Amino acid sequence: MLGIDWQQAWFQPWAQWGKQVQQHWTLAPEQLHQALNHALNQSLPSPADTMAEATAASVDSLNAPSSLHPDSAVANQGFRFVPQQDLSADCAYESFISQHQRIPTRNNAHDFFNGLCWLRFPKTKTLLNRLQAQTIASEGVGARRGALRDALTLFDESAGLLFAPPSLWSSLHNKQWHELFITHRDDWRHTQLVLFGHALLEKLMNPYKSITAHIVCVPMPALTKDEEIDAWLCQQLTPTFLTTKPFVPLPLSGIPGWWMDNHVPDFYEDKKVFRD
Repeated sequence: MLGIDWQQAWFQPWAQWGKQVQQHWTLAPEQLHQALNHALNQSLPSPADTMAEATAASVDSLNAPSSLHPDSAVANQGFRFVPQQDLSADCAYESFISQHQRIPTRNNAHDFFNGLCWLRFPKTKTLLNRLQAQTIASEGVGARRGALRDALTLFDESAGLLFAPPSLWSSLHNKQWHELFITHRDDWRHTQLVLFGHALLEKLMNPYKSITAHIVCVPMPALTKDEEIDAWLCQQLTPTFLTTKPFVPLPLSGIPGWWMDNHVPDFYEDKKVFRD
């Protein structure tokens, strides 16, 4: 079963969903879909209780407060998690979800985090799925996904959302890594980072220096609830916006407190990670 350290800064905001789903999954290792379905209708600990139990991260403000949707869009729209074998061979994954309101789920870490994303940001996940399904319906499934489906997939797998002071945004856009992480290091205390991509979360189970989030280029407002973030994303993620490739890379190991020795300026001279 998954060995996840929920005390890590990048996992703390996901712990109130993840711990419960993981517990039920442990009881039935071949039934991840059932563990996720169980979470749809269960009341979870309040954000205050969850954060009180967690060890404070090095940069506390990076961990956005979280709360389960009281009227989960997944539950309200009839979405349920089902075994992967329910996906018919002649139907695209995204089309199947859109047509049947069922989310095929394998018993692995990738689909575990995908399921948590559905629980935490159901409206955004529903939007991403609808746009994928509409594109498949109009263009079919070919060797290439096309600009919109590429952007949707990149967001779904690897996106991050950032609320930060102008000093950090300017340095990030210009890939001025020393300024971003050393000169303006104290400004990270006034930052909120929300990791959305489920492949990104999977990689962080075994972190390595080059893991990179793709940050949406629209500065996120200071939102305090997941429901607010979910609604804000649904306003931002239009097909026109997504096809402009609105992402900038952020190597996560550079964030203060997220990697050993990243307070040393030489840490950012590694051009394989902090590219010009």
